[in-house]
Amino acid sequence: MSLMSKLWTTAIVSTLIAGAAEFNLESFVKHTLIKNPRIKVEKVKMIGEKALPGRPDWKAYMFTMDLSFRGRKQSIPDTVFVNEKEQLATMSLIDMRTGRDLREAVKPTMPVSYYDKKHLIAGNPNAPHKVVVFSDPQCPFCIGFVPGLIKDVKAHPDKLALYYYHMPLLRLHPVSETLTRVMEHLQSQGKTDEALKIYKLKIDPRTHDEKKILAALKKQLGIDLKPSDIDKPEYREAVRADMKKAGEMMVRGTPTVYYDGKYDAGRSAYKQALK
Repeated sequence: MSLMSKLWTTAIVSTLIAGAAEFNLESFVKHTLIKNPRIKVEKVKMIGEKALPGRPDWKAYMFTMDLSFRGRKQSIPDTVFVNEKEQLATMSLIDMRTGRDLREAVKPTMPVSYYDKKHLIAGNPNAPHKVVVFSDPQCPFCIGFVPGLIKDVKAHPDKLALYYYHMPLLRLHPVSETLTRVMEHLQSQGKTDEALKIYKLKIDPRTHDEKKILAALKKQLGIDLKPSDIDKPEYREAVRADMKKAGEMMVRGTPTVYYDGKYDAGRSAYKQALK
């Protein structure tokens, strides 16, 4: 999490307000949500809106905010729940029966544009079912899940196509900044299988030293690269573009999976196609 994210998060904790009769998202973000005067709201983009099943008076608005703080810019996805009848808006809506925050259940439908050739890593693009995963190669949950997902898709290429998007969690795993660029380099050369070997790498996730990271890749996985191989603007831009795509799908953690355009909280819906 960046400094800007921390400043913004502090500003919206427990936000619950009385609003206008007709909800205006941009006005809400600029004048109510972002209270820190040091943060400038550059743009508010609506991603989608959904009625909440069983809660006819509530609607979820999904959006991204382009924020700037001291020259640094960041796009942040979020959801606001609105009850226009009661003139209420809240950033968190808890189901008292389950204790679950509905923020994690409400996601937009994925556009077909996410199924592009560049991101295809396994399966047949003409397969009837599409799986999209947002992942960080040093996330422990990703390490435990993604290799198995890839294996399943490779075993059933006639049924599934798998698309991979980078989402390095740099606050937790700074090493992934280098590793995602390594993956981009390898994929650009058609070495997708070699790129996915990075999930086997054993390294301190807090490591920043690029030379140490490349040395570990060579020693453990036989991937021999120089800093000049991966220090290219197109690789950084590719990772940034993936993270922007993640934001547009309201992805907040990894691994996040979409199956046939719908958010799959259990990350197992694809297995129904294997039967």
